[in-house]
Amino acid sequence: MKRKHYPAMLLLEDGSKYHGWSFHNSIKSTGEVVFNTGMTGYQEIITDPSYTDQIITFTYPEIGNTGINKEDNEANTIYIKGIITKNISDRPSNWRYKTNLIDYLIQKKIPHIFGIDTRALTKHLRNYGAMNGCITDNICNTQIIEKMIKTTSNMIGNKLVDKVTTKSLYPFLLNNKNSNIYSRLNQKTRFENHYLFHIGVIDLGVKKNILSRLINYGCKITVLPANSNYTTIKQLQIDGILLSNGPGDPSSMIDIINNVKDIINFCHIPIFGICMGHQILSLALGARTFKLKFGHRGLNHPTGMNQKAEITSQNHGFAVQLNSSLNKQIAISHFNLNDSTIAGIVHKNKPIFSVQYHPEASPGPHDSEYLFNHFIYLIKQSKINN
Repeated sequence: MKRKHYPAMLLLEDGSKYHGWSFHNSIKSTGEVVFNTGMTGYQEIITDPSYTDQIITFTYPEIGNTGINKEDNEANTIYIKGIITKNISDRPSNWRYKTNLIDYLIQKKIPHIFGIDTRALTKHLRNYGAMNGCITDNICNTQIIEKMIKTTSNMIGNKLVDKVTTKSLYPFLLNNKNSNIYSRLNQKTRFENHYLFHIGVIDLGVKKNILSRLINYGCKITVLPANSNYTTIKQLQIDGILLSNGPGDPSSMIDIINNVKDIINFCHIPIFGICMGHQILSLALGARTFKLKFGHRGLNHPTGMNQKAEITSQNHGFAVQLNSSLNKQIAISHFNLNDSTIAGIVHKNKPIFSVQYHPEASPGPHDSEYLFNHFIYLIKQSKINN
């Protein structure tokens, strides 16, 4: 089916312009323009809450080849401000696909532009850093668009977790309707209605596959709002806490950081932080965070230490910066091997650890799957010692 496409433009805050096409005839969407180097996983990226208020550039030249299915969404709500790509396939081929990406973009009213030189755009963002921009159909009068970009919030100081967190706690149950094929094939055997441990997941913008991985280890899951405090955790009699991924500037989330401080000091149970959870945990322990020039977003980022490396999925625009006083409490467990930023920490005296990447990565890679097993091991040992 041939679809009509309309002239569109991407305008960056530094005045750079990129002309292309859209399947929408009326679009104006502003956000931080970033790039992701993954060759697959576009559905997971589009539905990942960590990309809230961002416009995603896909460096892979053609997306949409496997269509859109019903299992791989990371959230039920779409928070991105748009996508940018060289080409969008209108002939997907995959045994699970239910619709093609073009129809999905139209149906969900996702702002988009295609047909531009994404390689040139990515090089520009690498040289000058991620910046705000606008996808628009107004390609003649740019003054209005420039004003829109100037009034768009900067990511520094932007507390976006409130947009994506659950408003009330709820149990998460895995079934064939909300699990992807990798989760179903790797599900651990457990007795009916019998769970190994009760995990409280503090939702900073949690991806569904994090919850799926915990379920697969035989855990009962309760998803908690981002502002949950020590009292709530204690009342629920939770065995372990996972601080999830999420969007925005971690240093802006003062109330959440203070709650995590109390949980660390008074709960005495294992804590596992992922991505934003890693940053919040580090801040609660006395570290600082800073904004990266263009962030780490892709499926092939090497992390490790001492001649050992894992290939990991990453998506963040901020990183942790240690200071001398913090070194007394924690040890660095992983570095990002591309730029030597901190990619993992472990507390020296408590069962607490975190990583600046995604061990639950969907569609992959799965090098870091062992971290969930380590989390369960810490919970077991903690219960034995207590």
